[in-house]
Amino acid sequence: MSSAIPLESVMISRMNFLFPAKAPKVPAATTLVINDEPVEITVKVSPRAKSYRLTVPHHGNPVLTLPRTGRWPEAEGFLNRHRGWLAARLKRSAPRTAFADGEVLPLRGVPHRIHATGRLRGRVEVSEIDGELSLLVPGEAAHIPRRLTEWLKAEAQRDLAERSDIHAATLGVEVKSVAMRSQATRWGSCSSSGRLNYNWRLILAPPFVLDYVAAHEVAHLVHMNHSPNFWKAVERALPDMTKGKAWLKAHGKVLMGYGLE
Repeated sequence: MSSAIPLESVMISRMNFLFPAKAPKVPAATTLVINDEPVEITVKVSPRAKSYRLTVPHHGNPVLTLPRTGRWPEAEGFLNRHRGWLAARLKRSAPRTAFADGEVLPLRGVPHRIHATGRLRGRVEVSEIDGELSLLVPGEAAHIPRRLTEWLKAEAQRDLAERSDIHAATLGVEVKSVAMRSQATRWGSCSSSGRLNYNWRLILAPPFVLDYVAAHEVAHLVHMNHSPNFWKAVERALPDMTKGKAWLKAHGKVLMGYGLE
């Protein structure tokens, strides 16, 4: 009885050795079914990540992060093992409130109802309709998100620039510029050159909350950290800082959901 290995098998074995199967490519996104609903998950590879990580931002899709040496089959396994955790986090996530005709949003902490005026020209105006504070937005209903967001950014720019200058004078520092951003997880940021960035949604919060974030970021021009001395600087700029800090911790996630489709 011959024990010779067929030549064809030898060739296939050599081919597998010379050209091993490629690892599955890491996709830009994947879908996980949670509570019978498909959830899209953004996938990214980070050279700084040391392990697999799953995060749920204030708004937008959950994010699965892989280290540079990560493999997609391992990432999928990690994702499936954390299905329960993700389901619980999504359940606690704040609702999204789109800027649409008839919706209500807080302007400086006070509820206002959105009304599309249908007028081709004009700017957003604060008015009162049937005893209810309202925001009159020109253009058709489809134009509301862009026009209202631009107006809110301008309002936030004015308030935050004013409060930043006041706190800078108290702390003896100089603010070079103030800009509005739409960060997913931050209310503000500060560069050592004196440039401040704020999340425009702060205009939706009560003024004392916006004031706290302004004091917080300006204090970073004194201490670029969160040391005890930094918090003393924040308190020097705004003695009642704990009120705004506590409000933001309790309601910030809901605030992040405004203006999202």
